Amino acid sequence: QVQLVESGGGLVQAGGSLRLSCAASGRTFSSYAMGWFRQAPGKEREFVAAISWSGGSTYYADSVKGRFTISRVHAQNTVYLQMNSLKPEDTAVYYCNAGDPTGIVTMPFSPSDYWGQGTQVTVSS
Repeated sequence: QVQLVESGGGLVQAGGSLRLSCAASGRTFSSYAMGWFRQAPGKEREFVAAISWSGGSTYYADSVKGRFTISRVHAQNTVYLQMNSLKPEDTAVYYCNAGDPTGIVTMPFSPSDYWGQGTQVTVSS
């Protein structure tokens, strides 16, 4: 099983930037495709971005495309989500997920049961 811990959330003004980190430990982390999801109050958890094991393939929800960038550094067992040009509607709890254990991303992204506890992102106007 993979254990995931998100960090980097906080309060930021609209137009600002924030970088989230997902630190992973446990079995087969380096082989997993990874994804970021978010959940706003009263809403369903939604897909944000995904990255293959190699890091060579990335995918984004239309709502964040061009503003967010997902990346990973295997040596640190860490997946990042760089968020630029933040909008109030980006406010949510952000979760990372260890998805496909083959390392290949298929869309729509199918999350596994390996979730972090989430990190709160609040964007003020």
